[in-house]
Amino acid sequence: MLRTIAALTSLVLVAGACVAAPLKVGDAMPSFSNLQTTTGKTISSGDFNQDVIVVCVTCNHCPVAAAYEDRIVKFYKDVVANNPKIGFLGVCVNNLDEDRLPAMKKRAEEKGFKFTYAHDASQKFGKDLGASKTPEFFVFHKGKLVYTGAMDDDQQKPTQNYLEQAVKACLSGAQPPKCTEPRGCGIKYDTK
Repeated sequence: MLRTIAALTSLVLVAGACVAAPLKVGDAMPSFSNLQTTTGKTISSGDFNQDVIVVCVTCNHCPVAAAYEDRIVKFYKDVVANNPKIGFLGVCVNNLDEDRLPAMKKRAEEKGFKFTYAHDASQKFGKDLGASKTPEFFVFHKGKLVYTGAMDDDQQKPTQNYLEQAVKACLSGAQPPKCTEPRGCGIKYDTK
């Protein structure tokens, strides 16, 4: 009986790993509007019309998010930059001083971010995604969520890049990888 309960609990946990409450695989990408970017522009969801859209929820203060910045820059350069079918949005939903737009601009310049990096000061887009950690990735194909979770399988020495697999699967018509649990710092949603 205990083995049965343990097995059922494991199945529930595995199934639950693919849920980014309230957003689930197959759900439409939430809309957003008037997000301020590090380049001084304002963007909305209507500005992204590519077949595949990658949303990276990240921030400045989290050491895990900072450790992934070079990988994110490389992913953008190698996979996204020269493919007009792929859009990429980095978004910070934290409102700590070190995560607000002035600090984001400085970080984007220091790291050479070529992708759109925006601040969701209202935190609405982050909540609509169900984002919980930084960095956390969401891949949408033709407007529907196909993958959410971590970029890869290990922070120190990755052997699999789930994000790249998901994007390539969308482009080739293959099955995206199963969703994974994001690793990193918890998002600081405002309590007011």
